[in-house]
Amino acid sequence: MGNGPAPFSDIGKRARDLLYKDYNFDHKFSLSIPNSTGLGLIATGLKKDQVFVGDISTLYKSGNTTVDVKVDTYSNVSTKVTVNDILHGTKAALSFNIPDHKSGKLDVQYLHPHAAIDSSIGLNPSPLLELSAAIGSKDLCLGAEIGFNTTSASFTKYNAGVTFNKPDFSAALMLADKGQTVKTSYIHYVDRPDAFTVAAEMTHRFSTFENRFTIGSSQLIDPKTVLKTRFSDDGKAAFQCQRAWRPNSLITLSAEYDSTKIFSSSTKFGLALSLKP
Repeated sequence: MGNGPAPFSDIGKRARDLLYKDYNFDHKFSLSIPNSTGLGLIATGLKKDQVFVGDISTLYKSGNTTVDVKVDTYSNVSTKVTVNDILHGTKAALSFNIPDHKSGKLDVQYLHPHAAIDSSIGLNPSPLLELSAAIGSKDLCLGAEIGFNTTSASFTKYNAGVTFNKPDFSAALMLADKGQTVKTSYIHYVDRPDAFTVAAEMTHRFSTFENRFTIGSSQLIDPKTVLKTRFSDDGKAAFQCQRAWRPNSLITLSAEYDSTKIFSSSTKFGLALSLKP
């Protein structure tokens, strides 16, 4: 909401998106057909090894209400109904899957100029409860989240984080995995014509004293083409080239090299095509 804080799930999101978003090492195709009447159609297909899966979803918007119905290859039907501005700054979403009668879930989000609260409850006899909150502003935000299993009367998660944002950089610190892991991330936007951006993420596990890090970059090759690179301490290097070959349509090529694989295939390739007429 304007200058208010983003939801807790967005802490560290800028760096995560640069390092991981749209990297795909399979073959993926999606077609989006919008409609001026509020009814849209989205078809998605994914080929992983020798297996092909896909789904078709319809999206209907009317006023403050959005209905999303998706049918996948295995005839599973998932439905999500979202209503915006039930009260000022409040959004609610009801989702369920067929034939899983225990999959119902209600999500409620409230955005305030100084706070963002998300809650979720399973609509079954033994629901999973989740709650997250962030306070502050768009520049400085502190948040936490918890998950509680009513069946076992135990916490499934409790994490906390803080982020500091400025127009040219963003830094985040997260305490995750029930306090067993600390994650730090940083992204910096360099003032260059090619929009060069660098990001890094470091992880430390207290139980094993294991340290991991990933660094990456993004830059414009031309106004329609973005090149991204990523390097990890586990010996993996990846790159991604994404081109907008027509308005709202993207073709993305990804590749990854694993230097630790000597006797097996060390390189993976992926191609994703997204069409929107």
